[in-house]
Amino acid sequence: MRTVRQLLALPLVILTIAPGSALAGQQHIVTPSQISAAVADRVAAQDADRAAVRDALARPEVRNVAATMGVDLARLNAAVGTMNGADLDRAAAAARRVNQQLVGGASTVVISTTTIIIALLVVILIVVAVK
Repeated sequence: MRTVRQLLALPLVILTIAPGSALAGQQHIVTPSQISAAVADRVAAQDADRAAVRDALARPEVRNVAATMGVDLARLNAAVGTMNGADLDRAAAAARRVNQQLVGGASTVVISTTTIIIALLVVILIVVAVK
């Protein structure tokens, strides 16, 4: 019986070690370069969103509305750098609407544009107040 155990021990050890080394060489579903590319794309999208919000805040029409409301634009510009996630997405969407409606230096500001500007300022103020 002891001889049988000794004869079976070596093949069992080999069979136990072999699958571990065979599976260690498998590739992951997503390569590290794909992960880094996805992260870089997300960072670039967030930077573009922040740039859109800053462009909207730099417009004279937005500055006038902010001054009328008594909002500190320097504080809002500083808050844009800390925004992320859904807050940044909402602010960027509002900022892009403002930028599209006021493109070409339109001299008249319709009520919907003013509403969008106010909504943009309110979103940023809420983010600043929460943080």
